[in-house]
Amino acid sequence: MTTQLPFLRIRSAVGFQSVLLGLLVIAAAVAQAAESRVFRAGAHRVDITPTNYPVLVNAMFTERSATNAADPLFVRALALDDGSTRLVLAVVDTCMVPRDLIDRAKQEANRVTGIPTDKMLVSATHTHSAPSAMGCLGSRADTNYATYLAPRITEAIIGAVQNLQPARIGWGAIEDWDHTFNRRWIRRPDRLLTDPFANQNVRAHMHPGYQSPDAVGPSGPVDPGLSVLALKSLDGRPLALLANYSQHYYGSPLLSADYYGRFCTAVAGLVGASVAGHPQGTITNPFVAILSQGTSGDLMWMDYGAPAADIGYDAYSKGISERVAKVWHGIEFHDWVPLQMAERTLALNYRAPDEPRLVWARSISQSLGNRLPATQPEIYALESLYLHQRPRTELKLQALRIGDLGIAALPNEVFAITGLKLKAQSPFLSSFNIALANGAEGYIPPPEQHTLGGYTTWPARTAGLEVQAEPRIVETLLGLLEEVSGKPRRPMAEPLGPYTRKVLDSKPLAYWRLNESSLPVAHDATGNNREAVFEDGVALYLPGASSTVGFHPAQPETPNAFSGDQINRAVHFAGGRLRATLPQIGATYSVEFWFWNGLTNRARPVTGYLVSRGSNGDATAAGDHLGIGGSLPPERDGKLFFFNGNEHNTVLRGSTDLAWRKWHHVVLVRDGRKVAVYLNGGATPEISGEADITLALGEKSLFIGGRCDGLANLEGKMDEIAVYDRALEPEESSSHYGASGLLRRVIRARANSASRVPFPP
Repeated sequence: MTTQLPFLRIRSAVGFQSVLLGLLVIAAAVAQAAESRVFRAGAHRVDITPTNYPVLVNAMFTERSATNAADPLFVRALALDDGSTRLVLAVVDTCMVPRDLIDRAKQEANRVTGIPTDKMLVSATHTHSAPSAMGCLGSRADTNYATYLAPRITEAIIGAVQNLQPARIGWGAIEDWDHTFNRRWIRRPDRLLTDPFANQNVRAHMHPGYQSPDAVGPSGPVDPGLSVLALKSLDGRPLALLANYSQHYYGSPLLSADYYGRFCTAVAGLVGASVAGHPQGTITNPFVAILSQGTSGDLMWMDYGAPAADIGYDAYSKGISERVAKVWHGIEFHDWVPLQMAERTLALNYRAPDEPRLVWARSISQSLGNRLPATQPEIYALESLYLHQRPRTELKLQALRIGDLGIAALPNEVFAITGLKLKAQSPFLSSFNIALANGAEGYIPPPEQHTLGGYTTWPARTAGLEVQAEPRIVETLLGLLEEVSGKPRRPMAEPLGPYTRKVLDSKPLAYWRLNESSLPVAHDATGNNREAVFEDGVALYLPGASSTVGFHPAQPETPNAFSGDQINRAVHFAGGRLRATLPQIGATYSVEFWFWNGLTNRARPVTGYLVSRGSNGDATAAGDHLGIGGSLPPERDGKLFFFNGNEHNTVLRGSTDLAWRKWHHVVLVRDGRKVAVYLNGGATPEISGEADITLALGEKSLFIGGRCDGLANLEGKMDEIAVYDRALEPEESSSHYGASGLLRRVIRARANSASRVPFPP
């Protein structure tokens, strides 16, 4: 007789009992193995302060040198072992470390420890006050110091492995909006700067100055994530801490580890790592704190939207330390977690100079003779020759799994938006990024930022990779994160708030929420697949519609009525437009949107066009155009106006002075010859009148953030664009605005925060 079980064919009771006994034995063995798993960690630091002076110092345009150290420099290493996988992370107090130096250090550490080099991560803090481990811009590498540095990185790795001991591990994170800001700002179109190649094309540049009248607004978002990986010994003593934050550097005297080093000293006592009661000689593994660099290519501690404030790097370090300690004390520690690490190389091209630039560069190089470059044209001429001689490079990218924590490592100074994209799509809910890891390839702007220009895009060893490098790096790292997690990446979420749902309930033809983090498509939230396309000259993922005036508070509102518990995002238009093709709308339609004007109303005759229907490039501008008046009558300063083209020249004017650098809700309604414009939820039109329809028969184009002929495109942000094939009723428009909740918030903000006003023109 045969008894059929789901997975076993048992021929006798004796056989069944034998199998059952076997299963119990296996289960007991698995349980015993689980109980016997031991997680181990070790940490070590090695002093890398120079012993011979003077030393060369890079990290500025021209070369410097130092004859002493203001505070010591270290390489700090952390080794982790789950019983089957062993890996090491090391962080060096230096600006940048070239890949060949790191590879040598790893290979020697591999020889001693047996850990594969693809299980080692070595990164730089990015202090600008350390000896020059590699050459860049007008600075040479200090070859003596580089030779001194490599074996000390090896020593730190070996020491961390030798210090391995049973440990408990945990992680956590908070958002710290008070210590990092975007330093790269979009400039007014009439205040462009000139690049080192004599082109007046710099639309975005770092360090605009506090409350500068020449700047419109930041060119990118902020990554405020302050992440902490914590380790304790089994008796509860703090063993090591690895923090990660996206802030470039603070600024310190030569030589110095900058705020990274001061943080490591300050945080020890705050997490209870004092050696009181334990004479130093009796502690086998002293506590080691490490601060790694996040994605801060366009971030800095200065808030350029506010008055100048410099608290010094000691106070700054203390502030970061206090936030990290808060995270530490809330961490849940684990007895064991799995480890995994994957590595992949990515070959990329440099933006090598063309023949005219080579001729220019060679001429300048010959004129220099044996002296170092002293001006930007001289520096970038030599950099052009470097890129010509080495037109291609290879990046080493890594991903780590530490339990349910994911880490991406990349050898670049990437922008905050890149870090945010990686975190948002990582298979891990907890994730952070370590930049300047396993080499140094300079700034890696997203493609759209290349169009805006500025220092972080100028071709050099500090910013030389191909325009499409950033999306290729992001895709590679997401693939690595998928590999180590065993899970697919997450989609970029777009949660709906009350306002968003209200708009969708009104059945628009198309609804572009403008939450995009990459070009070129603006996605249609209706599901109707009526996508729009961005032109060059936009910046993505900026804070969107809110009650904020100017640039304060720095922290965008969450939750909000637009994106629920996520930050509402918008697009900053800096010369470019959003273009859609909509054959479904005719003589009756509505366009609903939010806008934020960043240009002073007397900067040019028309401050900016918001919405336009017409033929692309039509010099007569036949069609419908809604804009903000500027310095030229009769449009009148800072008020909405409607215009139907040069030939008919009908202008309908509003009467409300639009607050500068404040979000406004607008609905444009065209119903045959009738035109109405509603502002900020008002039931009475801001603009009301009649205008001939001048749009060419069959014209399907709609432009957002500019006019059809490109005249006076908006310099500012737009958000939540909805298009209807009907006339939106005033009550409907008012209910949408009411769902935003902004009127209530603005009133409260005026009552409680009277000092928060936009800065003067």
